[in-house]
Amino acid sequence: MKKICSHLFAAIFVWALSVGSGQANSQVIVLEDIAKVDVLPGWRTDSGTHMAAIRIQLAPGWKTYWRAPGDAGIPPQFSWAGSQNLTAVQLHWPTPKAFLQNGLRSIGYSEQVIIPLELTPNAVGDLIRLRGEVQLGVCEEICLPMNIDLVADLTPTRQSDPAIVNSLNDQPITAKAAGVRSVICVIDPIADGLKVTAQIVVPKQGSNDIAIMEFSDQTVWVSEAVTTRQGNTLSISSDMVPPNAAPFLMDRSEIRITILGDRRAIDVQGCPAS
Repeated sequence: MKKICSHLFAAIFVWALSVGSGQANSQVIVLEDIAKVDVLPGWRTDSGTHMAAIRIQLAPGWKTYWRAPGDAGIPPQFSWAGSQNLTAVQLHWPTPKAFLQNGLRSIGYSEQVIIPLELTPNAVGDLIRLRGEVQLGVCEEICLPMNIDLVADLTPTRQSDPAIVNSLNDQPITAKAAGVRSVICVIDPIADGLKVTAQIVVPKQGSNDIAIMEFSDQTVWVSEAVTTRQGNTLSISSDMVPPNAAPFLMDRSEIRITILGDRRAIDVQGCPAS
């Protein structure tokens, strides 16, 4: 496998007012000192896909974001243009954590995260030339953007990587595996979109369950979920606002809800009317 190349912004200048002096001081933040990003080459699976991973190693105090980053986060973006022998990429996100930042909640990772990539090749037995561009946000007291170019040649080896396997095992479990007994959604029009309210019958997953609601269309803004519980019933409500700020037709199967608890996380896909 070729050596992984990560080309980051060399430095970003952050201007801050010094306390009590009224003068501006410049501080140079070198992104290579904040986050190191590379590819774990992984292995070819029995089904013919290739399981690799992106590894992000963060400096102490810094964090990066999950696929749904919350109101205070920066959503990650991926492009695999230029790759060869590659038809599809599926990301398997490990369970994130919730952070409070300036009174806002964000969802993401600190220290290190390994995000498995399941790659589907055109030719199962041939090399995959992975060429990726990843845009990430990293935050401490300030938030910075990062652009990373990833280059990896992935051979069809059968030797699995324990670090990737551990990350795959750290994904939220399915609603069925968690013992979810029912999921019902009520959808009401609002002035600029829709309000989606889910009622999920599921035992508490910890002292303070947090729910995140997503919609498959990434152009639709989804508000931070308001979550309440009565017994085993978790009520979750979010507003969904499309670019034209008007009510719209929604496919309920495209709603996704993640419940984060102290003990585990649950992935609920789809939200029927009854």
